[in-house]
Amino acid sequence: MQSSTKDFLLALVCVILAMITIQSGASFAKQLFPVIGPEGTTALRLGFSALILCLIFKPWKHLPAKGNRLSIVVYGLSLGGMNILFYYAIERIPLGIGVALEFTGPLAVALFSSRAKRDLFWVACAIAGILLLLPDMSSQESLDPIGVILALGAGACWAAYILFGKKTGTQSSGGATVALGMTVAAIVLVPYGGILQSSAFTWSVIPLGIGIAILSSALPYTLEMVALRNMPAQGFSIMLSLEPAFAALAGFIILGELLTLWQWLAILLVIIASVGSSFSSVKKQ
Repeated sequence: MQSSTKDFLLALVCVILAMITIQSGASFAKQLFPVIGPEGTTALRLGFSALILCLIFKPWKHLPAKGNRLSIVVYGLSLGGMNILFYYAIERIPLGIGVALEFTGPLAVALFSSRAKRDLFWVACAIAGILLLLPDMSSQESLDPIGVILALGAGACWAAYILFGKKTGTQSSGGATVALGMTVAAIVLVPYGGILQSSAFTWSVIPLGIGIAILSSALPYTLEMVALRNMPAQGFSIMLSLEPAFAALAGFIILGELLTLWQWLAILLVIIASVGSSFSSVKKQ
């Protein structure tokens, strides 16, 4: 009993640390935007993340069969699209709101796969949260509408990332799959960011890029794998549902981003919808 309690506490700490590191990484990445833009920051994050993950998981030893490689490519493109669109979004809107809007992607996958009437309540919570975040053009405090659209686009890419990740996950180990997907994303977006921001790149931004890659990808992924080995999938999903709140707190502490009461309420509604869908998905199994 003591051992299982220790394992659960270890998993809990790992999930919390994973959320802290990934949102801290996003906050530090946003601070790089004035120097190398979202494109250059994405290039550094994906490039170094792919390098780190390939060194750890050696994906060339676990290449999928030729007929299954298209899903890996789509998976990687979804991962890359999710990253670049999210960075473009948080350039325009606060981090916590960007994460809440992006969360609609995995939330939609969970809810649309359900046939239970009780899940309509979670759908209503998610829709209410999104509506509260939609820009009110008559207000001076309104969100940038392009930023909102970009964040929702990142959510759509996240949904595709989940769907194709399930297909590719059966073809090789989880670590190798992520490394392959990250490599595909890097092949596309590293040249894109490098070309657009070629004049802004200096040796001084390289350590920052490595730090963001570790905080945003390598470290949280490792922590999440440890957590999944010691925590039920339901508990893991519920804990991850708190990520928009961690993002809002990271945005406040690191970036000084203040949210209105209505924006906090919107984030809370998205979290409630995500927690509820996590419970429903377990009941269906």
